[in-house]
Amino acid sequence: MNIEVNFASAALELSARPSREQAEAAVRTLIRWAGDDPEREGLHDTPKRVVRAYEDFFSGYGADPAEILARTFSEVEGYDEMIVLKDIRFESHCEHHMVPFIGKAHIAYLPDRRVVGISKLARLIELYGKRLQIQEKMTVQIADTLQNILQPLGVAVVIEATHQCMTTRGVHKPGVALVTSRMLGAFRDNPATRREFMGIIGLNGTSANT
Repeated sequence: MNIEVNFASAALELSARPSREQAEAAVRTLIRWAGDDPEREGLHDTPKRVVRAYEDFFSGYGADPAEILARTFSEVEGYDEMIVLKDIRFESHCEHHMVPFIGKAHIAYLPDRRVVGISKLARLIELYGKRLQIQEKMTVQIADTLQNILQPLGVAVVIEATHQCMTTRGVHKPGVALVTSRMLGAFRDNPATRREFMGIIGLNGTSANT
């Protein structure tokens, strides 16, 4: 994955995006389409609120993952074991229906002389979560970004999430969770390393999509 090209593409799209006034007008159109009056008291300020909410929901388009992971540390006293950050809660939005999917992510990597601050791993998940997404793509983006920038001996990412496009519409199946994974380097090539990671996050024996 070419991170620089992807970020440049996102920046270009942002520069050409509609104005705030146009976005608010679009919300008013949707309210009318739903059958209500955007000028009634309870809905009068809704377009402004929706646009402000979208600024938060999709703030990940304005961030560069390379900048988040730019600062690394090499003074690790020879530490060469697995680094795992688990149960990182995130909220994202399905790119097919624009409704939320919410869950937790688990990240691991085997450092090769360099480590990154643990808060940066959580920020990386938030960056990709705050975009229109599908869970499978988000899993790949997080893992490939870590591999490309940190150049560790291996990366593992597992995401578990529930999707409102499946629970509140369509098949209406609450309580169903999707689990996806991506294993790179030692985590893909060495079954023992992969099993250790899955045991740490409590998913031994769970099938996950790669």
